[in-house]
Amino acid sequence: MKNVITILFIGLLSFSVNAQDKVAKIEFKTDVIDYGTIEKGADGVRIFEFTNTGNAPLIISKVTSSCGCTIPKKPDQPILPGETGQIEVKYDTNRVMPIRKTITVISNADTPTVALKIKGNVVNPNQSSMLQKKDKSVVQQ
Repeated sequence: MKNVITILFIGLLSFSVNAQDKVAKIEFKTDVIDYGTIEKGADGVRIFEFTNTGNAPLIISKVTSSCGCTIPKKPDQPILPGETGQIEVKYDTNRVMPIRKTITVISNADTPTVALKIKGNVVNPNQSSMLQKKDKSVVQQ
């Protein structure tokens, strides 16, 4: 009986070692998107492109943002080895302020959590700063 249990244990152990050989790997072209300076109400959609460089299907289970002003959209289908996919990010450009947000991607990849970043500055073209309006300093006037 001990021999049967030992053989089963060794069989299960070797099966689990072989199952770990196949793993998905996610590689992004870039992990930061810079919007630059954009006007209020401009198109806030940007795309993070990635490739599954592993040898198992990549399944992205969850994509979240650090703020409700940023809406990420994950792929619905698994990404097969060697194929590319994309995560769409839409920032609400009606908020006039600097952009510094993080998008967290959770998947079955060898690195299960990846942080992506967006940055930039949303400006209102109808408002100009006091510095731009002044032609002369207070001393020169």
